[in-house]
Amino acid sequence: MSDLQVQILMGSGSDADVMRNTVRTLRELGVECEMTVASAHRSPDRVRQVLAEAHERGVKVFVVGAGAAAHLAGVVAAHTVLPVIGVPIDSSPLGGFDALLSTVQMPPGVPVATVAVGKAGATNAAVLAAQILAVGDREIGARLADYRRGLAEKVDRAAADLKEI
Repeated sequence: MSDLQVQILMGSGSDADVMRNTVRTLRELGVECEMTVASAHRSPDRVRQVLAEAHERGVKVFVVGAGAAAHLAGVVAAHTVLPVIGVPIDSSPLGGFDALLSTVQMPPGVPVATVAVGKAGATNAAVLAAQILAVGDREIGARLADYRRGLAEKVDRAAADLKEI
């Protein structure tokens, strides 16, 4: 069993610019993660292989980013009982609206927790994954509390900077 806690999948290598936000935030929170490419449509056997290996490695949460038809998160959810967090990628002419609908509109019993489209969603997916893990890991919970304090401190600094204008 490895220390890998979150497996990040994306449907295309071009999604990496968005999904790096997930990796960066999880690492900031001290959560072990790994990112790879596996397409629901172009490489379904690779998706199954990544899922099987992830289960063997002790993964607890999947974060899945995909654009356009964005079926990858649903395919992952169909093959696991672990939490799946979908990140709609804004890579199509529809600005991610198609990906949002494909990710969020799952049939009853096969949920995908869906976050905002794009980079903000990728960051929030990391935070949500850490919150799920924090249920059983107080250290991750403490790092999440520190993370939130840091966000509040940024707002306080911004407010103080405005007073100088």
